[in-house]
Amino acid sequence: MDWWQVVVLAVIQGLTEFLPISSSAHLILPSKVLGWADQGLAFDVATHVGTLMAVMWYFRQRLIELTVGSFNALRLQDRTPESLLVFRVGIAVLPAAFVGCFFGDWIEANVRSVAVIIMTTAGFGLLLGVADSYGRGEKDLLSITWKVALLIGIAQAFALIPGTSRSGVTITAALLLGYSRQASAEFSFLLSIPIILAAGGLKGVELFMNSVQAHLWQMLLALLLSAVSAYICIGVFMRLLDRIGMWPFVWYRLGLAAVLGLLYF
Repeated sequence: MDWWQVVVLAVIQGLTEFLPISSSAHLILPSKVLGWADQGLAFDVATHVGTLMAVMWYFRQRLIELTVGSFNALRLQDRTPESLLVFRVGIAVLPAAFVGCFFGDWIEANVRSVAVIIMTTAGFGLLLGVADSYGRGEKDLLSITWKVALLIGIAQAFALIPGTSRSGVTITAALLLGYSRQASAEFSFLLSIPIILAAGGLKGVELFMNSVQAHLWQMLLALLLSAVSAYICIGVFMRLLDRIGMWPFVWYRLGLAAVLGLLYF
């Protein structure tokens, strides 16, 4: 990869990983418009590490609270709100893990076409708009039950289909279940931590097993740029969320689907 390709793709990955606009739909644009080859496994690992660092650093205070609360629950042999939230995040991860383990290869081989990405980008975008307009409630993060977590987790499994957007579909599910925008977004971002950790770990093992050659300085640059852009993106998104809502992202997704459609057809 050229250095400027590393810069462009790392920033795209960082900006789109957490916004409800689908990173896969954006990463396909350079290949369609500019004829760029796939960025490769080493790049994927570097950007996964970068975005993981960003979300963990942004929510560091919440993660500290969850860690302390969980240890207190073990020490006192009683449940705490924080330990229950950790448990519910774990429940929400299970559906995507199950689908990924048993159907991931089939999805990779059969539903990664541009046509699928166009349909999911537009379709799940419209669903996000409906959820923001009619489903938004006032429930907070700590009121999420295990049943709600499971339903959000089932929604998250759909994100294995390219173009869906993991953050988009989980926020959509939470909004439809009556949770506030802030609670929906924060739970979605907390869910991303084990998901990105697992995906990055699997890619890292594959990278090691296949002895893939990588340009060290390019990968460090990709890690840094994806981390910085993702951190800025999360911060701006969380601050503006209640003011602008989800419809700007809905219109953006529809426009992106239209552009991809023109390029494809």
